[in-house]
Amino acid sequence: MQTHIVPVGFDYDRLIAPLVRDQIDVDSVILLEGAVGSEANVEYSRHLSEKLETDFRSLLGAETERFVLEDVYDYDEAFEQAYDLITAELDAGNEVWVNVAAMPRTVSFAFATAANSLMVEREDEREQIHTYYTAPEKYLETELAEELREQSRLLEELKNGAVEDDQIDDRLESARDLLSEFDERGTTIGAKEIDGAHIVELPVTSFSNVKPFEELILYKLGEDGEFDSVSELAESLARELNEEYTDSFRSKVIYNVDRLGPGGKGYIEREEHGKSYRTRLSRIGELWVRAHSGDSDSV
Repeated sequence: MQTHIVPVGFDYDRLIAPLVRDQIDVDSVILLEGAVGSEANVEYSRHLSEKLETDFRSLLGAETERFVLEDVYDYDEAFEQAYDLITAELDAGNEVWVNVAAMPRTVSFAFATAANSLMVEREDEREQIHTYYTAPEKYLETELAEELREQSRLLEELKNGAVEDDQIDDRLESARDLLSEFDERGTTIGAKEIDGAHIVELPVTSFSNVKPFEELILYKLGEDGEFDSVSELAESLARELNEEYTDSFRSKVIYNVDRLGPGGKGYIEREEHGKSYRTRLSRIGELWVRAHSGDSDSV
């Protein structure tokens, strides 16, 4: 069963539209509401949460639960609550998706860090935990600001007695439309498609340093891409290093690939294919190679 943990904040579209558009399975949703801020802010967030609760049920058939964060600026408390929520879902055998697109950054970072910590602690369930972000197609704040500028210009003209009735009607209609959109959809509109999908999954980081021979393997995978087997990777690496391809060298590569794999540092993915394992960089492995590629000449 897939559970999505969704901090609400002041967004609507970007929290549900990506899941609908990408046809992602959603069995249950935990909506996080903030209880700090002005009365208007709290009420507005609660309104969006109620709307999301209804639409997650009607559009995706998901069970929904609303959870209140008493202080959205208390990082430690948010981390503890995130850790407990994710742990409870994992203990129930569920796959967990954590959306970090909305709410104050303290909450987003706390939930992302908690998810990352559990990925490291519970290696066997690493594939059951996902942290993702969704980008909006449009921010309403800029349109609201532009509308205020237009209203200010209109008021100046009105003060000088140089305004036609149709100008007032146009501005009134525009303001009403924008406010209606804001009330209905939050501060952002739509969900932007990025690389063929509407969600960007954030990879887990490793807390272990990469050893020199492990670096060679990562750079090799970064340069050549996927290998059909670890043996094929070992042969190619031996040729590049001008080393004899022996059982000992092959075993050394297998050992280090295991250390870099899902049960280790998480930089390599392995997919079973017959009696072999296709071997390639994971997302965090790709990022590691990209970040360290300038140092590869010194290895």
